[in-house]
Formats: sequence, C-alpha cells, structure tokens
Amino acid sequence: MANFKDKIVVITGGSDGIGKALVHQFLNDGAKVATCGRNNDKLISLSNECASDSLFTMQVDVANQAQCELFIKAVNDKWGGLDILINNAGISMRALVNEVSIETLKNVMDINFWGTVYTTKAALPAIQKANGVVVGVSSIAGYRGLPGRSGYSASKYALNGWLEALRTELYGSGTHVMWVCPGFTSSNIRNAALNKDAKAQGESPMDEGAMMSSEECANHIIEAIDKRKRTLVLTFTGKQTVFMNKYFPAWADKLVNEFFFKNGKLVK
Repeated sequence: MANFKDKIVVITGGSDGIGKALVHQFLNDGAKVATCGRNNDKLISLSNECASDSLFTMQVDVANQAQCELFIKAVNDKWGGLDILINNAGISMRALVNEVSIETLKNVMDINFWGTVYTTKAALPAIQKANGVVVGVSSIAGYRGLPGRSGYSASKYALNGWLEALRTELYGSGTHVMWVCPGFTSSNIRNAALNKDAKAQGESPMDEGAMMSSEECANHIIEAIDKRKRTLVLTFTGKQTVFMNKYFPAWADKLVNEFFFKNGKLVK
C-alpha cells in the first residue's frame, strides 16, 4: 500500500499475534514501525526476523504511564513525528465473577484500558500535527459482555467509550479515531489470559485452528485504517453477535450462555 510509505506507525504489543502481523505488513508497505512489548527476548527475535532499519523496538509495560511516555518520546526523537498509533497491547482473562480476584480485574483494566489512555495521551500532539490516525484494537467483548471474561469485557467497553469520546472531540479536525473488533482470532491471547488468581492459564479452551489468522486480521485492520473507517467488526460470528445483542438482547443472553457453558460449567 503506497499510502503507508514512509509513514511513522506505532504499534503496542507487537511481539505476538495480531501486533506482530501488523509490524510485518506495515514494514512490507514501506512504513517506519515502532513497537513495544513486555518480553525483551520476543522483541529481539522480532528485530532479527525483520532486520530492518525501519523497525524500532523498546521494552515497555503499557500499564506503566512513565514507560509509555518514554516510548512515545523515543519515537518522536528518532523519526520526528508520528502518523498512526495502533493500541494493540492487551490481555484477556478467564474466571467467573464469584471466583475472580480483584488483582486479575485490575491487571486487565490497567493494560487494556489505561495502557491505551497513557499511550494515546502521549502520542496525540504528534498525531494531531500529522492529521493522523488513532486505533484501538478492541473486541466483540466490547459490544457484548462475555461470561468468564467480565474484566476483559469491562476494559473493552471502556476502551470503546473513551475512543468514541475522543473521536467526537476531534470531529472535523483531520485527526481520525477508530476501533477494530477482531472477533475470535488465532493468537497467544488465550494462553496468556489470566486465571482467577492473576496467573497465566497457559492453555486455550478454544479451537485455535478454526479461527481467523493473525495475518488475515492484520490485513483487514490495515485496509480499515487506509479507508479511515469508523469501526471494524470482523468474522461472521462477531458480526452476528453484535447484531443479535443490539436487536434481540434476551435471545443473545441465552445463546451466549449456551456457547460458553456446558452442564453449568464454563467450558470456553
């Protein structure tokens, strides 16, 4: 895509899954890409894979405001601006409300919501100067509360609302704000999802092979950014869930319950 040649793109959480696929594809499109993650070994591996002067990486925990601000400053110092910010860093969870610890809920909110706030606030002056784009990678869980994912759903609802308020404030300014909802996408997010005790569950309860690939998801996101779409909801199941929840909410309650529970036990 010629539209992204020499554009400066910041992607949080770019060492795995959708974020990593976005890094590769933006580099292939000729962009300069900065990404961050908590695992330095994965960032080193990404740098070795890409071997490009157009890639900048930095170890950052997006739940830490100071680290987010230092990251954005480093990008500005290196390349003198910022055109696109993709808030992709995120974490999920899997635990029932009556069992989950407050620590799990706080960790999910700190990364998914506050991480987006910290990074966007730091990057916004440069993005506004460039008439650029702010993107939040949300979820179907930001439209429909999902059992076992109460904190995750809360963080994505908050993300959508915050970005919608920002978009309205910037209406007509030339700066675009959007969010994308991938639906079930094959990635490491379910393996890394926190259990009731704020520990990674280490396995996925879903059939990862039946899901959209991270690469296909990244393609859709990049196309949506290029077209400056308002929102993007991916997968047939995702679109169906949003539609059902809007127009037939009681029926959606029943169907979602049946999908996630079997004999009264959370199985997905």
